[in-house]
Amino acid sequence: QVQLVESGGGLAQPGGSLRLSCAASGFTFSRYGMSWARQAPGKGLEWVSGIYRDGSTTYYLDSVKGRFSISRDDAKNTVDLQMNNLRPEDTALYYCAKSHSFQASNRTYEYDYWGKGTQVTVSS
Repeated sequence: QVQLVESGGGLAQPGGSLRLSCAASGFTFSRYGMSWARQAPGKGLEWVSGIYRDGSTTYYLDSVKGRFSISRDDAKNTVDLQMNNLRPEDTALYYCAKSHSFQASNRTYEYDYWGKGTQVTVSS
């Protein structure tokens, strides 16, 4: 069965960095777009970044552009999110998600599998 397991979350200071990783299994990883989304306390789910199946196209939420970078390794079946210059407002539970197609849009209803999430807390 499809499994998505996130790791790499933790506590970071403002301006610091974290690297999230998602290990995928149970499907042909290279055929699908992948994304990261987050949910802050008391708020709804927010798409953060997506990457097409071949890695040629990436998209970012405006508030993370220039700070976050998404990448994938089809040999390892992983998708990573490098987060730099973190801000307190980045604090959230971060989820990895599998797209239902080769694309990776900002529409969360286009994702058919989700991980359980990894917590990111940005605080001094």
